[in-house]
Amino acid sequence: MFTPREDENRRLLRARDLIDRSYAEPLDTAALARVAHMSPSHFIRRFRAVFGETPRHYLQRRRVERACALLRITTTPVTDIARGVGYESLGTFGRTFTAIIGCSPTAYRQRVAPVPVPGCFVRRWTRPIGVATLSSFGEARATAAVVSSGS
Repeated sequence: MFTPREDENRRLLRARDLIDRSYAEPLDTAALARVAHMSPSHFIRRFRAVFGETPRHYLQRRRVERACALLRITTTPVTDIARGVGYESLGTFGRTFTAIIGCSPTAYRQRVAPVPVPGCFVRRWTRPIGVATLSSFGEARATAAVVSSGS
């Protein structure tokens, strides 16, 4: 029904889905390889060939991505976030986070902290360029017509 390559890719996807679902739990390569029905060394080689990074790096990146989201939206202490995304050691979390993101978790939180401004300003600042020309009320089109006929 499936070619051998398709079957292998489906098994690799199963292992990657397990990482995505259980990133905060202790996962080792041997357990992931069992899910993919491969030997650990073959699993690492094939995972890297298909997804462009080793399973360990993929797991670290997923944990750091989740930590970034928690640092942006919560005031939870960094230590609790580190434990919540699967790191037992705050030092390992900090080193890994800095290697992937380029700054410490605390510096990241300060850099991405929301600015306390009214929502109307945020909507105006984040409005895509050219929205005025897409207005459904017609005033932008009418203004554009007056400007173009006047020149």
